[in-house]
Amino acid sequence: MSYVLGVDLGTSAVKVSAVDRQGNIVAQESFDYELSNPKPGYSEQNPEDWVSGTTVAIVRLILNDGIKPEEIEGISYSGQMHGLVLLDENNQVLRPAILWNDTRTTKQREEIIDKMGERYIEITRNQPLEGFTLPKILWVKENEPSIFARAKTFLLPKDYLRYRMTGKIAMEYSDAAGTVLLDVAKKEWSQEVCDTFDLPISLCPPLIESIGYAGNISDSYALFSGMSETTKVFGGAADNAAGAVGAGILAPNMVMASIGTSGVVLKYEDNSDVDYQGKLHFFNHAIPDKFYTMGVTLAAGYSLSWLKKTFGPTDDFTEFVSSAAKSKVGANGLVFTPYIVGERTPYADADIRGSFIGIDGTDTRADFIRAVLEGIVFSFADIMDIFEEKGQSFDTVVSIGGGAKSPLWLQIQADIFNRKVVSLKNEQGPGLGAAMLAAVGMGWFDSVQDCAKQFVEFGQEYEPNPENVTKYQEMHNIYKQVYGATADISHQLLDYRRRV
Repeated sequence: MSYVLGVDLGTSAVKVSAVDRQGNIVAQESFDYELSNPKPGYSEQNPEDWVSGTTVAIVRLILNDGIKPEEIEGISYSGQMHGLVLLDENNQVLRPAILWNDTRTTKQREEIIDKMGERYIEITRNQPLEGFTLPKILWVKENEPSIFARAKTFLLPKDYLRYRMTGKIAMEYSDAAGTVLLDVAKKEWSQEVCDTFDLPISLCPPLIESIGYAGNISDSYALFSGMSETTKVFGGAADNAAGAVGAGILAPNMVMASIGTSGVVLKYEDNSDVDYQGKLHFFNHAIPDKFYTMGVTLAAGYSLSWLKKTFGPTDDFTEFVSSAAKSKVGANGLVFTPYIVGERTPYADADIRGSFIGIDGTDTRADFIRAVLEGIVFSFADIMDIFEEKGQSFDTVVSIGGGAKSPLWLQIQADIFNRKVVSLKNEQGPGLGAAMLAAVGMGWFDSVQDCAKQFVEFGQEYEPNPENVTKYQEMHNIYKQVYGATADISHQLLDYRRRV
């Protein structure tokens, strides 16, 4: 037998999947690690935990699942994005990694905008949000100058893990785009951005493709893990790019709607010609010379989890969601905006908060549950509206995550999006996408698209109901008015909440 490994390096755990040539996941192992919050708004991890956690998972695959080291032909990665790992001249870690959900960098984000303005977005195709990597680099430069003075290069989480497994420094394009130091269209580090902020471009590592060969397992890591030095290692991808690969989002007519704690709407882009002026994230894809556009709802699944924890803590989750069927399309005129931790797309507003609008004395718990389900999908529709404003057409939405586990919620998506919605039979997310990149890198398939025909299985299709579409279009038009009508009030209330 021969296998590839897909390593899904997440924020709280790493999961390693062994996949055969037919696309079957024959074994999976995972390992949890700690998240450090030394101060409010700070989020850090020890990069060594990623290495040891991944190694434990691989050892378990070998010892517990019977995967022979010599049968592992290739390995690739999906990684949590934006995390800053600074290395010295000996490639030793200088400080804990600053993660994607760290918010200490507001001052640096404002500095980037003040110095470069629209020119910055022209180059990087993205706004410099707090979670991205460049603001973190500038924060270290300003607040930890002695550490920054020793920095020779930086890596992102999965790229550091790959370095430790191969001994070779590199960063692949889909993750490099999320540093917001990359000229996305030209696929090169931006000398202009580096010069503006007095950063040596030598700080930026060499770039490789997601399916690019990065080296073999090193002799030292082979000794450490039990893996074979014959195993080839490939670039891998940012978690959202890998997730898109694993979901089969490999053509311009397809959009992914992912409902996890946060929510992601992701569209495949054939080229870099479309310009969203920074309203959406625009990154290089895991497929060479292709791109993807992404919008984020910060509290998608989290809004539903909050509702259940608060108003149905002992209920079965499936039954809780299904009870929304007792309500009607449009939740009897009740609207929920899922801004309970702030919002990113289309409103980059950390201080907005959620609302229930239109509460009536006749409303039931089912109405509130349905309003939350619909509100999350309306927030996704806001993102899709930006695609349409730019003339980008699509006819299929692939739903993954929590939103794909409920037939009711899948139909709500089809009706609000007014598009065919499909789920996946074998949803495995970014880990499967990582394994697919290794399979293509190994030459098992000529392209990622060819691999998807073997590895990705689509499930049931949900077609929009014309009557429901009309009702939801009316409700979405109302929903879109809520942000403007409540933002100032919401900001005042959040200020009061912080003071008391």
